[in-house]
Amino acid sequence: MFNRLHIAIVGYGTGGQAAAVALSADGHRVEVFEQAPQPRPIGAGFLLQPTGMQALWRLGLLEGALRHGMRIGRLYGESQAGRAVMDMRYHDLDARLFGLGLQRGALFALLDAAWTEGRTLHAGQRIAELDADRGLLRDEGGNLHGPFDLVIVADGAASRLRHAVAPPSLDRPYPWGAHWCLVAQRDWPFANELRQRYVGARRMVGMLPVGTRPGDDTPHISFFWSVPVDALGSAQDAAQWRRDVTQVWPEAAAMLCDTAVPDGLAHARYRDTVHVQWHRGRAVLLGDSAHAMSPQLGQGANMALLDALALRDALREHATLADAFAAYQRERRAHVGIYHFWSRWLTPLFQSERDRLAAVRDRVFHPLNRMPGGRGQALRVLTGTRRGWMGVMSLDAGFLDAIEIRRGETVAPDRGAWAR
Repeated sequence: MFNRLHIAIVGYGTGGQAAAVALSADGHRVEVFEQAPQPRPIGAGFLLQPTGMQALWRLGLLEGALRHGMRIGRLYGESQAGRAVMDMRYHDLDARLFGLGLQRGALFALLDAAWTEGRTLHAGQRIAELDADRGLLRDEGGNLHGPFDLVIVADGAASRLRHAVAPPSLDRPYPWGAHWCLVAQRDWPFANELRQRYVGARRMVGMLPVGTRPGDDTPHISFFWSVPVDALGSAQDAAQWRRDVTQVWPEAAAMLCDTAVPDGLAHARYRDTVHVQWHRGRAVLLGDSAHAMSPQLGQGANMALLDALALRDALREHATLADAFAAYQRERRAHVGIYHFWSRWLTPLFQSERDRLAAVRDRVFHPLNRMPGGRGQALRVLTGTRRGWMGVMSLDAGFLDAIEIRRGETVAPDRGAWAR
């Protein structure tokens, strides 16, 4: 796009941060409105997939992420009885690939430090109204901001502004949430694996090594405890909460010995939101405001990073906002749709009261994923590279070379499937 735009971004989460970095670097004048008086990361840790790592590579931030993150080569889940339910290894798809366990604080700091050009951040500004056609914002104090050439709505899964852009075709909260926290890694034996343990579909413990963050060189693990939303306050009885976790996984519970309960636990709630239309007038949706989904497939932050770069590229390649928005929506919906489908259908297998369904999961999920065709398809979904039912989102040959060199590998497998 020839003209440089005056852009407002509502929300300073991963998507808003990445959009601010990418669009400011292209010469646009960017202002961010964030409701928190002191912007900070939300959540403990997450798994950055190869698609998300490639997005950071395109932003010039991959080295920092690799420096702080923990390489994850295996995702393993088992029933309380010790039956393998899930055992997925990145190298079965490509020997160069891995996931990256990363603290939310590390990604937040990397993106925040990278936004240096024309930085204008309005903290403590809660935007209550959006006029998408005129590019105007009104905060809760009644103050008007704009007009802007472009407004990016990136205010998260519980977006207050998505309806001003377009009514979602689906927007509902999930009945299950989670308690989260970070714990010091110490002598945890699975330093390069995401480990989960299940009791039916009602209880799940997850342990993900997530490395360090700027200003703190202590490696940490992100702990996850699945609970119904109406029981998120159950940790008020700290002794009972610890007994419940210990009953499922004693070794994981022991890692929380220094964690204050309930004060040291964060609460997470999730939504399932689908938009057919992602834009209107001068406004466009990005990240969870456009496509919130269950965290079961661990794609949220990755999708937000991809959204930001897809929007930047669309603005580069098209002469009008309308054409750029249409191209951005077309590109991202083609990728996001299959993840909405699978997260919606997989979530009840792991977070619900359907124990009979979980019993079937325990018996057939792992054997199905070990079948040659099923394993490859599951790994493509895991890595974020599935596009539609059978398509593939290619990984750039330069990115694959970068992570191969960074890992110190000397022998590269055939890269044709990825470089095409």
